[in-house]
Amino acid sequence: MKVLIATQKPFSAAAVAGIKEIVTGAGHEFAALEKYADASELIAAVADVDALIIRSDKVTAEVLDAAKNLKIVVRAGAGFDNVDLAAATAHNVVVMNTPGQNSNAVAELAVAMMIFMARTQFTPATGSEVQGKRLGIQAFGNVGRLVGAKAKALGMEVYALDPFLKPEQIEAGGAKPVSDLNELYSGSDFVSIHIPALPSTIKSIGYDLITRMPKGACLVNTARKEVIDEEGLEKALEERPDLKYVTDVMPDNYETLREKFGLRVFATPKKMGAQTAEANMNAGLAAARQICDFFATGNTRFQVNK
Repeated sequence: MKVLIATQKPFSAAAVAGIKEIVTGAGHEFAALEKYADASELIAAVADVDALIIRSDKVTAEVLDAAKNLKIVVRAGAGFDNVDLAAATAHNVVVMNTPGQNSNAVAELAVAMMIFMARTQFTPATGSEVQGKRLGIQAFGNVGRLVGAKAKALGMEVYALDPFLKPEQIEAGGAKPVSDLNELYSGSDFVSIHIPALPSTIKSIGYDLITRMPKGACLVNTARKEVIDEEGLEKALEERPDLKYVTDVMPDNYETLREKFGLRVFATPKKMGAQTAEANMNAGLAAARQICDFFATGNTRFQVNK
């Protein structure tokens, strides 16, 4: 079987070497397409591949049409909204993610962003401490639990909401459960978002929720840009000069937000959650192992297009 890494934003050299070792060690052919400039290069490259490892690269219906031998796509990371799942299913292609591999990196970034904003982006202005503050976590999966654990170690009060978990499961993860989004936002000095971009969540966080937050609160988004109603965010920040927003997924209206609100808003130039050497390695190697296991045993444990 031919396994292709296709990454506009490449893995580290060490990760690529590790992936190659796993793939060739299992008797498969290895290929790489890195830093490609246009989707046409990906379309050409997938013509004869059986498996595909990607990061934030888009696997569209057009890509799947071109990949006549493709059997599996593994997204090295947790999110998978960059893959057309319906088209993959129609082409009998299994799509997997690698949950948990980037979680610590994202969690550390979320906590770092809270401190960064509490300390007024490390300018000489007087800031505040996170100890004793209330943290609300929206979605209490792998990342959310790690954020909660790190926040508790800093002396924060941790609350969480997850529609897929029972209250006792949230408590077992170290947080206090809340009943709904209104309670989460109105009772939190910081809210950390960890929801995927789905039809039900896109633009779900906007003016109404943000303006429920207490005085001086900060919204932290290391999830997806699409879950924020950016017009509603701008309106909320305009009406509430005490609120702050920090993210590693730059809003479309970032220049306007930065010009209007200065140090109350910050976005990293590129998505940074998984940008650590450890996460890079973990996710890449996990993707390779999952592909080899799929070919050897048919294991589809992490399939997301069932």
